[in-house]
Amino acid sequence: MMQDNQDIQLQLQTLPESPGVYKFYDSNHQLLYIGKAKNLKKRVSSYFQKEHDSLRLKLLVKKIHHIETINVPTEYDALILENTLIKSLQPKYNIQLRDDKTYPWIVITKERFPKVFYTRKKNIPEFEYYGPYPSVLAVRTLLETIKEIFPLRTCNYQLSQENIEKNKFRPCLDYHIGKCKAPCVGWQTEEEYNKNIQQIKKIIKGQIKEVKEFLEEQKQDAINKLEFEKAHIIKNKLEILQKYQAKSQVVSAEVKDAEVYNIYKYNQKVYVGFLRIVNGFIIQTFISDTSYYIEEDDDEILSTMISQLRDKLNSNANEIIVPLEVSYQIPNVKYTVPKIGDKKKLLDLLQTNLEQYANEKEKQLAIKDPETYTTQLMQQMMKDLRMSKEPRRIEAFDNSNIQGTNAVSAMAVFIDGKPAKKEYRHFNVKTVEEGKPDDFATMKEVIYRRYKRVLEENLPLADLIVIDGGKGQLNAALEALTELGLKDKVHVISIAKRLEEIFFPNDPLPLYLDKRSPTLKVIQHIRDEVHRFGITHHRKRRTKSAFQSELLNIKGVGEKMAIKLLQEFGSVEQIKKQSLNDIAKIIGRSKAQAILDYFSKKES
Repeated sequence: MMQDNQDIQLQLQTLPESPGVYKFYDSNHQLLYIGKAKNLKKRVSSYFQKEHDSLRLKLLVKKIHHIETINVPTEYDALILENTLIKSLQPKYNIQLRDDKTYPWIVITKERFPKVFYTRKKNIPEFEYYGPYPSVLAVRTLLETIKEIFPLRTCNYQLSQENIEKNKFRPCLDYHIGKCKAPCVGWQTEEEYNKNIQQIKKIIKGQIKEVKEFLEEQKQDAINKLEFEKAHIIKNKLEILQKYQAKSQVVSAEVKDAEVYNIYKYNQKVYVGFLRIVNGFIIQTFISDTSYYIEEDDDEILSTMISQLRDKLNSNANEIIVPLEVSYQIPNVKYTVPKIGDKKKLLDLLQTNLEQYANEKEKQLAIKDPETYTTQLMQQMMKDLRMSKEPRRIEAFDNSNIQGTNAVSAMAVFIDGKPAKKEYRHFNVKTVEEGKPDDFATMKEVIYRRYKRVLEENLPLADLIVIDGGKGQLNAALEALTELGLKDKVHVISIAKRLEEIFFPNDPLPLYLDKRSPTLKVIQHIRDEVHRFGITHHRKRRTKSAFQSELLNIKGVGEKMAIKLLQEFGSVEQIKKQSLNDIAKIIGRSKAQAILDYFSKKES
């Protein structure tokens, strides 16, 4: 079933092919459903590309007005984040929709020495149920961690005090392999067992900090009593718990209760992101974008947005994690600017999502309103490159030669930020002596020839000329433009590959644009295009040159035959080493003999 909503179709085109969590909203921005995906684009698109049998699923898809996504590094991260978001936000269709299956629950029985297990049936009212969980994998991971820390019974014995005192049971295999402490024979008290059950409930609820404190107390008590073996066992349990909490980038062992804010400026817009952390888990996310604050510095933007978002999202954590010092102070709230650790990972995760969100918005705008997108891009480039007009027409130049042979240069043309391939041109260098490469002289010659022709034939003059190279190539291009009287009529820059430095005339210091800058992306794109175009032409010239000097000199050998031989043997040198029979298999005996006779005479 295809969705009629054009905005949905637009979003589907720009979704990332990465792990993450997706959220469906209705037209009133009410959250409908939260799901996880190994590949967000494929999973979300699948809702709109087929007919669904489930009535509830049909209703869900019909109500979807817009989609939000959260990118995470792994599928496991997506599973954990989906689980915590469902618990905290409780979307309507996560309760109703089953996708033809029942979600698993964790069960704690109500009996002496309770059992802990998972089930898909929630049918015994007197049991305690926790969930539902998004998958059996999530439940098993959690239960395995719990049982490594707190040994539990799995038997179905009726462990009444009377039965235990009558020695009706004997320890099973679980006891002998350390998975149970045998309460069935009185080797673990009900009080000790129930203390463990209380800690298990806290782990299930995400209150891991309290469980760690409980184990730390037990470890210290064992040390005080000189029970070092017991202390070592508890230490191992703490490490297991720590590994479980640190297993995911969306679960933090270091951050207990905090808000995370980050900022990203891209193409005349400001994006501010928010994460809410409770007990080490992300329970809320939000991204805001605006062009209103673009001229303000990051401190002012963050100060304003923190104030607004705390009020809007009803969040009041005592710690705020930010990428820079913020002047806006809140009573009893601590600001943290992390450099390493879990807090820095959360900032980086938020930064990744801001960049992805901005990317999606740009792609959607380019599809939906290409004129507005192009105008914004041109305005941004004009500002970044210190230009007085928009770079609607960009021409880029690159030289290609190997050891001074077959020197060529190429020109690529972009119009409104996009390749105009019909206007690409090659230049066979004329004034540079063969075998003596001079990149600067080549650049001067090509720029002079190109813009002399522009003047003579009244062709469109570029708004921006991009030279592939450093200051030397830039100065050579400027010399040619000066001789033509065009130095002050066109904007010229060069880009050096190693550090992506952008050089301007009469400025000794290069400009370093943010690697995510749309301006830099356009310049890199046209630089790569002109390099590719030039290299392709250069290879053709070398091949043709090789034919003319070797194989094409042999009577009866044409270009097609020469290409066939080179494709088979790789080079002229390899052809010389072949036997008569080897070459004859490709082109026949008489031609093979002619080739071998030619090379034999040449070497004698």
